[in-house]
Parts: sequence; C-alpha cells; structure tokens
Amino acid sequence: MNASSENQTPPLLRLSDRVSILPVIHGSGQFALTVRRWFLEHSPDCLAVPLPASFREQVEEAVLELPRPSMVMQPPTPRFDSESSPSDWSTPSWGQQQWNASEDEDDDDEEDDDVPPTSFVPIDPCQPVIMAIRAAMGEHVPRAYVDLETDPFCPHSAVMPDPFAVRKVSPEMFAAAVLPSIARPHDGQAVDRIKYMAIQLRELEKRHQRILMVCSVLDWPWIREAYNRLDPNSGSPIEGDVKPEHDLVEPVTRYCVDSKSLLFLFGELPFITGLYERARAELDDDEDLQIDGVKELMLAARDNYRQELGSRARRITPLLLSKCLTYIRNLSLIHRRMTPDLVTIITASKQILGDQFALHVAELANHYPFLESAEDFDGADVLPHVKLGIDQARLPDGDTVSIVSRLPGPPISWQRIELSRRPTEFEKERWQYQWNPYQQCSYPPEDTQIENFRTRVFDRAKAIIGNDLARTEKFTTSVKDGIDIRDTLRHWYEKQIYVKVAPPSRGLLDACVMLFDSPSDPRTYPWRTTWFAEHDQESTLAFYATRFEDEMVGPGIGLSIYGGAMFLYPPVMLPDIWNDIRLDYATTLEERLIAAACLHSRGRQIAILSALPPGSGWQRLARRHKKQLVHVPISSFSDEQVQQLRMVHVLNGTKVRSYAADFIRKV
Repeated sequence: MNASSENQTPPLLRLSDRVSILPVIHGSGQFALTVRRWFLEHSPDCLAVPLPASFREQVEEAVLELPRPSMVMQPPTPRFDSESSPSDWSTPSWGQQQWNASEDEDDDDEEDDDVPPTSFVPIDPCQPVIMAIRAAMGEHVPRAYVDLETDPFCPHSAVMPDPFAVRKVSPEMFAAAVLPSIARPHDGQAVDRIKYMAIQLRELEKRHQRILMVCSVLDWPWIREAYNRLDPNSGSPIEGDVKPEHDLVEPVTRYCVDSKSLLFLFGELPFITGLYERARAELDDDEDLQIDGVKELMLAARDNYRQELGSRARRITPLLLSKCLTYIRNLSLIHRRMTPDLVTIITASKQILGDQFALHVAELANHYPFLESAEDFDGADVLPHVKLGIDQARLPDGDTVSIVSRLPGPPISWQRIELSRRPTEFEKERWQYQWNPYQQCSYPPEDTQIENFRTRVFDRAKAIIGNDLARTEKFTTSVKDGIDIRDTLRHWYEKQIYVKVAPPSRGLLDACVMLFDSPSDPRTYPWRTTWFAEHDQESTLAFYATRFEDEMVGPGIGLSIYGGAMFLYPPVMLPDIWNDIRLDYATTLEERLIAAACLHSRGRQIAILSALPPGSGWQRLARRHKKQLVHVPISSFSDEQVQQLRMVHVLNGTKVRSYAADFIRKV
C-alpha cells in the first residue's frame, strides 16, 4: 500500500501525500479535543510544532508535569548603542534591561517604550498545540519544532468565530468557512516564519510518512501556499527566494504562575480547564464541557455561597438558576457567541442572583483545583513564580515586563465590573479595634425598608381582623362588600344570593412583633438592645440579633442578623425591655418581645409575624395583659424579601453614613 492510499486526510488539509495540516484557534478547549481526536483517528508518525527549537526542552519538561500549569518565557536580546565597544556586550544581563534607548537617558518613558516584549509559551491543557505535544509524547511520536527563531517576536491575531462551532462542524469545513476572512500577512517576520515552516515541512517529509502540523488558522493557507512554491525535490526556495535565517535569541526559562493570575494564562476559564483535566483523569466524557461547565460553575458557586453566608444567604432555587442560565445564553447570543465569557457570566449572576453570589462566581471561575497538589510534582519547589496581568508579568526579582504569547488566541477586550471585594481578616481585626463603643446608629436605607415592611404587616393584620368580623346576609337591595360565593352555593337550594358585610375595624394597631427565627437559641443571638426613633416616621425598635462585631464589612460598619424584633408605631419612649424587671417572668427571647409589646401597646391587638401560629403559652401571656395576638404568616411574604430585611448594618456614628454605601453589599 502506498503513502497516498494511507492518507485519509481531507484534501483541503492535505499538503501532500505525507504532510497534513490542522488549523486551530489557540486557547480553545474545543480545538484541543479536536487535536486529540485527530491523533486517535490518523496516527501520525511525526508532529510539526509551530515553535522554535529553543523552546523544545523546557516546553516538553513542562508538558510532562501537566496538569500543573506553567509558562516558558524567552526574553528579548539586549540592544546596545553603536558607540559601545564589543567588550561591553557580554556585561549586561537581561534583568538589567539595557536596551537601545534614545540619547536622553534620563527620559524613563522613552526608554520603556524601546523595550521589546518578552515572548512566552503558555503550558495550558486547553491549548491545541500543547495538547498535540502531550499526545505525541504519550504515543512516543517524534516532534519537530519548525518555527523560526525570531527576536523580538511579533504576534498577530484576528477575530474568529466561536470555536464551539467545531463541536458540530468538521475542522476542514470550519477552515474553509473562515478562509475568505483571513488576511495575507504583510509583516516581514510573519512572512519569514511561514516560509521557514514550509521549508521545514519539505525536509520532514523526506524522513516520515505521516506528518501532522498543528498551526493557527490564520497561518495555514499561507503555509500551504509557501509549501507549494518550494522545489518538491530539494525542498529549497525557488524563483530567487532566500531562505530565512535565525535571529540570535536568549535562553528560555520556565516559571510557575501565581494561582490568582491563571486567568491571564489560560485560554479557557481556570475552572473549566480544571473540569477538562478531571474528565481526562477519570476518563469521563468531555465533549460538552464548555457548556456543562458553566452549569457546574453556578452550582459550585451556590454551594460556596451557602457555606459562607449560612442563614443570611438568599435561597438560590432551581428556578432562579434557570433564569440566570437563560440570561447568560441571551447575552452570549447578543454578543454573537455560542459560549459565554467571564464578563457575561458575572453580569448575569449579578443582575439575577445578587452581588454576593456574583462575587463567588468570579472567585470560583479563577480556581484551578490541580494547583493544590503542586508539591507532588518534581521541581515544584524549585521553579520561580511570576504574577501575570494584562499583557504584563511580574518576575521573581520584582521587575515588570511586557509579554506576548507565541500561541495567541483571538483578541480579548477587558471590561470593568463593579463588585465589592471581601475584606481580609487583617482589615476586619483593624476595624474591630477602631470601633468606638459609645457611638452606634442604623443605616437609613435599611430603616426605610423595614418600616415599609412593618406597614405591610400592619395592613395584613388589619385585613385579618376585618375578616374575623365579617358576616353574610341575604341579598336585598345592595351587594354590600361583594357576593359571598361560598354561602351562595351552600344555600343554592333556597335560590337566594348571599352578600358579605365587612364592618370597619375598630381600635388601634400600634405594635408588631416579627419572629424570623423561632425557636431562637440565645447563644446565636447574644446582642439585645432597644433603639429609639430619630424622627416621627420611624418606630421604637427592640430586637435580638447576632453580634455585629463578628462580621465587620467596612471601617465602622458591622453586620448583624435579626432573630426577632418588636416595633411600636407611633414611636414612644420606654425603658430598655431587656433590663426591665417587669418582664422578668418571660423565659425565652420570643416571650420577652411579646410581653414588651403587650405592656407598651395602647391597642388591644398585637400583630405577630411568625412561621407558625401562636401557641397556648403565648396566648395566655397576651391574655395576662388583656391583649389579643393577630397572627400574620411569614410565608405570605417572599423568602428573598425576608432574608434582605433580616440583615441590619450597624454604623459607628452618623459620620459613617457618608461612605457606608461603598461597603454595604446586598446578598
């Protein structure tokens, strides 16, 4: 059987009977899966890597340590003034950054502009080229690094369709679809690199039968064109072309990447990359991880959110998650994408599920689980660490350099999202130490919300009182307060219509008791106090809650959670109910609030908001003061609203109100 019959590569991706080319989009997990599948289906006997030979040793050492990520960096060669003597050329090192600056050496800005960027290769499991090297090393397939040594390296990229399309479309159809939009390179370095890689492919086909080259989708048509222009026999340029020459380059160095800056290294989200590696280790299906991974990210963020906030976390129901995922899908379609990016995910989470949940999503999206076992890898404690930023890297010696990737993906637009960060433990301790125990006040927006809610509870209680007094009578001349359907059907045999008569409620309803957590554990709610109204639109408030000192959210701002509260409106002056000896007969926190409301209320009815109706003990307590408890079920209000109202921020003086909104985050 000859070589041509063995080559099952589609004609569009076949350079010759021995050479195939697979165009990919760098930084795409879906194309990384395509590369792996290609290796299994075609079994090449040589892999052409679009990287210079100077990267070979360090890159392959790093690939062997996957899933631990790293990066291989090559600094630019130092430039010198033409007036310097050759004896000075070996003195400076890369760290000294002695470049060919302008004559004015004091102008630091001009000197920084002349510094070429440092090129690097991201050792990312979702990089298609890294996946090809990984698969070739696993199958013991020879690797040939065919790119030209360039200094400095000048990358080029373009906006490409969403790589998820290759999930349903073959690589040759994807390449053919984007071919009309691929611009011909005019940069001299790009042309030389393409020409050199084509020459190397001609050399490789003299020694191998099935050669596979994995390259950028932006380069493959021009590599094909340059390959066809070479002499098939000698593999040398024709028509007077000159073979490109290598530049003098610096040695490469491998670095570990700081765990908090992996987002600037990986093509996919670090969380999604971790799912790919987990599926690889457990032999699970990973074809749809780019979509299913978003769902898993939301579920994992919900677990972390509940674990941190506990009882004050809002309920993240399946319906809310479904709405959030639908919003993510719609935003992705608006931006003409099939898969969402991080900005889309966080924006939808913030607008549907709140700022706190969005913060957990953002933190978890940057979490890569395989860094936790980095010590298990050889050399993990030897490699220096770098911190990455937007096109920058901070080296171990503290210097910051500009960086460019030798495997550049589509251009990225960075956007700002307003999310209040979580304070550190050091900041919390400092704020606790600076707290003045003699100054304390509430946060006005929360006062307005709780007072509006108290008004709604009053209205609901008055409606219940009115329903208890309502009666029915036979219709004569007026329908009164409406037809009573129940009694009309009950007396249908009389052929008589019954109407409702709701007499106006009498008396005064000025006391309300809200029991959010009943039965309440006194150890959970040690803070008990009475607050007086600042103006005539506020109630006199007595409550028990968690300690605000334990949850500092800003300088002079503490967060507490209501367990129960009593409201008296219009406001009145009264002694602190928690130190009033007249209420010492109450044995629980709930009973003390109810007893205080009965003692200081001027009306006969007391509105009580709780999950269950008042028991016989509470009813006896109310009768002791000749009062009546009107139960308003807490289930008649949304859980989300109740959870929001239970949170109360305590400010260390009225001056804190001027900046409290910058630190207070709603769940």
